Amino acid sequence: RRHGVVLHTDLAADLPPVRADRIQLQQVLLNLLLNGMDAMRSVTDRPRALIVRAQPEEDAAIRVAVEDAGVGIAPQDLERMFTPFFTTKPEGMGMGLAISRSIVEAHGGRLWATPNVGPGATVQFTLPLPSAPQA
Repeated sequence: RRHGVVLHTDLAADLPPVRADRIQLQQVLLNLLLNGMDAMRSVTDRPRALIVRAQPEEDAAIRVAVEDAGVGIAPQDLERMFTPFFTTKPEGMGMGLAISRSIVEAHGGRLWATPNVGPGATVQFTLPLPSAPQA
């Protein structure tokens, strides 16, 4: 509320459990939410909305996505944004997404970003189900 952001959720019913460290995954999700809010800080011409989605994937995994309506991601930054010490924020350290990616990968998953068709970007990750082979 303090940042004028509305949070929406789109969570599939009966999501199967994943085997993961709850605190580490909370850190990943919190980082993605804070980054999404930061990306909308300068937005004044549209609603500041974050959408968190969670759904099963066909390849025995769960996908979690955080979509913002912010300024978007420059194409040349799509992969660099996960590199340690890379940041586009004046006050940023450039560690949040690098740490988040290493946490997700340590759990056998994958973390990536894509520009939205409209404004903003979506950062998402997958985690394998316990019976799925780890990547």
